[in-house]
Amino acid sequence: MLAVLETTYFLSILSFLGGLKFLSSPKRAKLGNTLAAAGMVLALVASIVAFSADALPRLNLILIASMLVLGTFLGRIMSQKVEMTKMPQLVSFFNATGGACAMLIGVVEANQGTGLTWVQESVLLIGSATGAIAASGSIIALRKLSGKLKDRRSIGLQVLSKLFVLSLIALVVLIPLDVIGLSFFQGTLIVVGIALVYGVLFVLPIGGADMPVVISLLNAVTGIATALAGALYNNKVMLAGGIIVGAAGIILTIMMCRAMNRSLLKVLTGSFNVGSGTKNDSREQNIIQTNVSETALQLTHATRIAIIPGYGLAVAQAQHLCKQLEKLLHQRGTVVHYIIHPVAGRMPGHMNVLLAEANIDYELLKEMDEVNDEMSTYDMALVIGANDVVNPAAEEDDDSPIYGMPIIRAHECSSTVVFKRGMSKGYAGVPNKLFEHKGCKLLFGDAKTSLQEIINELKLV
Repeated sequence: MLAVLETTYFLSILSFLGGLKFLSSPKRAKLGNTLAAAGMVLALVASIVAFSADALPRLNLILIASMLVLGTFLGRIMSQKVEMTKMPQLVSFFNATGGACAMLIGVVEANQGTGLTWVQESVLLIGSATGAIAASGSIIALRKLSGKLKDRRSIGLQVLSKLFVLSLIALVVLIPLDVIGLSFFQGTLIVVGIALVYGVLFVLPIGGADMPVVISLLNAVTGIATALAGALYNNKVMLAGGIIVGAAGIILTIMMCRAMNRSLLKVLTGSFNVGSGTKNDSREQNIIQTNVSETALQLTHATRIAIIPGYGLAVAQAQHLCKQLEKLLHQRGTVVHYIIHPVAGRMPGHMNVLLAEANIDYELLKEMDEVNDEMSTYDMALVIGANDVVNPAAEEDDDSPIYGMPIIRAHECSSTVVFKRGMSKGYAGVPNKLFEHKGCKLLFGDAKTSLQEIINELKLV
């Protein structure tokens, strides 16, 4: 039976790796997701069958089966009802549940475990702590993404956060050595409690513009917690899955930091450039407004058009209209590209998923680095819902809080139209200098309504 179980786990791990490989290609991403999910189902079924053969109590089997059915049912409902604008919150919620699972596994094992070596106890404590940090940190990230919690930055919080980290390190070392006078279970509960509080302190000072980095980092932490649980239980599929998730999360975190030209340390401490420039600039900007008719007329004369999406596009649910506009322009022989910034939206890949929902050809999606040096070749840029990622202050104003962050150079296009509801600032709270650039005009109104009216105008021309 053991050989069958190990073989099944090996096949599950291969499906995870194959799924991850397919996910690197937009055309095969759906297949990759299905393959990885099939591997997880295979691992679950094999585990249940194996434990059943070891005379697992019937009540436990009923509880496991019930939770699997309930989880499948709730997951199905959530996947159907969640809005694209709420996808980052959903990812944070799922990450919180994964971290909480790893934390609870550690607590249960600490309560039942006897005869554990100090190495095993250390691994269990680290796994429980990282799971707790991922759980509470993800909940705070969720509330920030929902706009229910503001940033909290103070020296006091930073000092308190460091004290909690030092306490966790000390406890993880001292508890297995049995020099504190507490039982291992009691020590585990204390470590988990401190880790839960640290997870809150860890995410509180991080700014909203850095949420994509936080999400990927917390995802990595959950993966590490899962891998440690797998090592403790000698469960190869948990170990492999945790390593894959942890490694992918760490790599993605590094990529996000590079995309914003910020160090991970500055992200984690909530540090931005502090100056007297752009962020505190309260003067009224000199802007030029445009209208639907004028924008439609410009589009008819353009031969190369760049569409730059942002979170506002997701809020307006206007991705399907972008597809319609693109189709009309292609019929006129116009080249249309979607320029994607690595941190556009509220989580890594948010814009890619949004556009994929509208069946937009991935061949038309261009990464920022791929075309940034060629932005001047575009006759027109449509900035729909993006703000900070096209702000020239990041390149031109060394006193700006976002100075140094790579941006899409929409200001180099011959003409730029920015779709805006109003003159509110972006997620980083910085005025956008693009609005004052020559050739830039603002089209006020709901992006979905404006795009529909532009499409109607083009159909008449």
